[in-house]
Amino acid sequence: MTRYPRDLRGYGRTTPDPHWPGEARVAISMVLNFEEGGENNVLHGDAASEAFLSDIAGAAQWPGQRHWNMESIYEYGARAGFWRLHRLFTGLNVPLTIYGVATALARAPEQVAAMKEAGWEIASHGLKWVEHKDMAEDEERRQIAEAIRLHTEVVGERPRGWYTGRCSANTVRLTAEEGGFDWISDTYDDDLPYWLEVGARDQLVIPYTLEANDMRFATAPGYIEGEQFFQYLKDSFDTLYAEGLDGAPKMFSVGLHNRLIGRPGKVAGLKRFLDYALSHEGVWFATRGEIAAHWAATHPHTRRERPSQMSRERFVEAFGGIYEHSPWIAQRAFDLELGPAHDCLEGVASALARIFRSSSEAERLGVLSAHPDLAGKLAQAKRLTAESTSEQASAGLDALTDEERATFEGLNTAYTEKFGFPFIIAVKDNTKASILHAFRRRLDQDRETEFREACKQVERIAWHRLNAMDL
Repeated sequence: MTRYPRDLRGYGRTTPDPHWPGEARVAISMVLNFEEGGENNVLHGDAASEAFLSDIAGAAQWPGQRHWNMESIYEYGARAGFWRLHRLFTGLNVPLTIYGVATALARAPEQVAAMKEAGWEIASHGLKWVEHKDMAEDEERRQIAEAIRLHTEVVGERPRGWYTGRCSANTVRLTAEEGGFDWISDTYDDDLPYWLEVGARDQLVIPYTLEANDMRFATAPGYIEGEQFFQYLKDSFDTLYAEGLDGAPKMFSVGLHNRLIGRPGKVAGLKRFLDYALSHEGVWFATRGEIAAHWAATHPHTRRERPSQMSRERFVEAFGGIYEHSPWIAQRAFDLELGPAHDCLEGVASALARIFRSSSEAERLGVLSAHPDLAGKLAQAKRLTAESTSEQASAGLDALTDEERATFEGLNTAYTEKFGFPFIIAVKDNTKASILHAFRRRLDQDRETEFREACKQVERIAWHRLNAMDL
């Protein structure tokens, strides 16, 4: 038995309606990363200088040395870029979420005061702006705790949101286990918030973005001028706004950095986008904390039984009767690589069908033979399974006239004598008339063709039975 932890399904075919305030068609989360002063630097006790997200092409770390050019680019972000963005956002009265690296905030008291005066949300961006991928779990847990402590000391209150960015495979779990975050954002996997179950903790996740993000000015392929950034944001907004008009509102995250978008030629594109979005009705600019509070109130989490997390005994109990009198199919399906994608109708249907399809012909014949005749003697004696009883009743096969019953009995006999297994059809897809039509059509087929069709009908019956379970 193996279990696949990644969730490749998400909300599936139909996304929930977030019911944004005022029934807005899109919620926009503007995020400003404050990292300057928290990046890799030998002055900070790091082994080498920073090499990530700057205008220096092909930058590499300098072990044991200060990288003066890199440092000054980061310093531009804190000294000039931040204030340009502060004037822009406060002037337009657009709310902002700060991803604040704790050590960077500690080195920027004037900027922190300006953030608080503006009423911006200040979330945690970790203790330092460094890689976590090779960090031991205990060390990462320690740094998360220290980031919260230092943030609280500098800002005056603990952070209620978290985004590491340069995270490890443990980051989401560790920040959820900490238990004090209203939201975490170290994922890029959806256009809406969602709940993540981590032990006993129901953690809200608000996915972030690396593409509607000014970091693309510092990566290849990327943006080289403000107009390209504006056009990408506009196209994203237009698509999401149209989806909102069609009844499927989403959220739109935009990621910014002081040292990147804070440059004059780049900020012009951001200004165009903000003016464009503000010119539309039904747009909710919100902090991530506001989005989290709305989601928690509108879509509170409810835990449910998940097939991929069931014990073998419970899995067979739940799904052993889906294929008529053939619990062995559920027993084998339990041993497949199940995961979140199987915690739904199509997921369980797929797992069971895979076992049925890969079984021997003799085993599949056994499943076919386990099905009762339509309107046959078992039905008349009320000895069908509850599922078969309901299915046959749905097409009125439990209320036949004597003439109709005689017709079905004759067809059942002829079919079984020719093929060696009972006639099987997904009754819920049919009417009494269409069943009789299919009976006569399929009697003319060869056994190999009919065997394949009967097996497909068995799978369809299984799908209907699972559908009735409201997975």
